[in-house]
Amino acid sequence: MFAVTVILGALAGSAFAATSTSPVEYSNLFKRISSGCSTSGPASCHNTTRETDLCCFEAPGGLLLQTQFWDTNPSTGPSNSWTIHGLWPDNCDGTFTENCDPSRDYTDIAGLLTAQGASDTLSFMQEFWVDINGQNEQFWEHEWSTHGTCYSTLKPSCLPSGSPKGAEAVAFFETVVKLFKTLPTYDFLSQAGITPTTSKTFTLSTLTNALKSATGVTPALNCDGSTLNAIEWYFNVKGSLIDGEFVPIDAPSKGSCGSSGIKYPPKSGGSTTTTSGGSSPTGGSGSLPSAGTIHASTTGGLLTAGTWSTQTLATYHFSGTTSSFTMSTSKGSCGVSSGKLTCGSGVSASTFSAVTSGSNLLLAFSGSTAFSSDSTPSGTAQETVFTGSSHSKQYTLSIVAS
Repeated sequence: MFAVTVILGALAGSAFAATSTSPVEYSNLFKRISSGCSTSGPASCHNTTRETDLCCFEAPGGLLLQTQFWDTNPSTGPSNSWTIHGLWPDNCDGTFTENCDPSRDYTDIAGLLTAQGASDTLSFMQEFWVDINGQNEQFWEHEWSTHGTCYSTLKPSCLPSGSPKGAEAVAFFETVVKLFKTLPTYDFLSQAGITPTTSKTFTLSTLTNALKSATGVTPALNCDGSTLNAIEWYFNVKGSLIDGEFVPIDAPSKGSCGSSGIKYPPKSGGSTTTTSGGSSPTGGSGSLPSAGTIHASTTGGLLTAGTWSTQTLATYHFSGTTSSFTMSTSKGSCGVSSGKLTCGSGVSASTFSAVTSGSNLLLAFSGSTAFSSDSTPSGTAQETVFTGSSHSKQYTLSIVAS
């Protein structure tokens, strides 16, 4: 069932080449621990004799799924990229086990990555591996404890002597990020003229043919009703998950999407809820107040200049609907320039949106509700607010009507 054999570790952001046949060493891409395993043996799930060294042969979970989300209501991540769900080790027959070693259910994944020199991986995760409710840390902890602890090649006894505690989790997150960078699903579809839209639907064959044309293999597509919202890319691996060769294969099943009428909506930043009468928008023009304060999910909120502080919050004025509005304070219009939020005279107003999340109305820019700063404010200190999650303190911003 091998469609192509490649190592998925070309330069970050690159895709498979359907004509590639020569593996490239994935481990050359970045410095980290080495497994010391050969990649000349059989791929997982393709051995003809019993493998005894499970530090260098992934078993029983040798059918790997790199899973991605397309979240639109509320939206997560950049508007032109799918986001990471995880990397799951299914058994070769499609069954699976989970939560394999509670003693290694690490917490503070961000701190673990930072302490072991993987801050670049963390920065990427903060933008592309994000929880729909803003609970990134809990999401990462879940993916590691539920799935990461089940890899035979990531057991602590398989690591080099002297490896720090949690090194196998760091290797897991680095591998998932590197693998995801070779799977730009949005770009694969866009290259075939398939982009998010509210004006048309697609057949399953149109979508899978485009993806196979780009990669040489057919993934599984999953839908929420008729709306495309997830994808599963399948692999076997030669050697260790730490630095082995990933072999892309066709999905063993087609996923949950129907054969036609598949919706691929843009990340509009809107939100919908389903009632017994059907689906209706919760983020209409009536839910955006004309004035209110903006609160950070961790502490404090925004002042008149658009800075983050624990001082008395400023009143913001909103003009438009939740799907598209501008905002201002007593200092002037609010806008984003070079990723930084400011409000004042002479500032060019930017267009924002708002996303309903539970009882909160979250501020969003370019479809993302993620904001960050370099430090958490205290006292009279004010911190610059940046869009996205590239700075060390991440939070969401809620609009509260005056």
